Amino acid sequence: MNNISFTVHIFKEGDTFVAHAPELDVSSCGSRPEDARRNIQDAVRGFLETAEEMGTLEQILEEAGYTHVGDSWRAPEFVSLDHLTVSLA
Repeated sequence: MNNISFTVHIFKEGDTFVAHAPELDVSSCGSRPEDARRNIQDAVRGFLETAEEMGTLEQILEEAGYTHVGDSWRAPEFVSLDHLTVSLA
């Protein structure tokens, strides 16, 4: 199996911590940040294993901006995480 890295953003919705892997658009949650981190790893692993079984893993990763380097897939590099505001008329 290839090594596939991904970024995780964790935020809180009510009493639940949500973990989101933006490169792959996969989310999971937990009652604590540690639970959300563990659960997102399981969710991403399941997503990628299913894609591999279906023969679409390479296509999905390439479309998500990954590059294949040796035995690993390198995630696209995020250069900024900003909080912006827009006004609606």
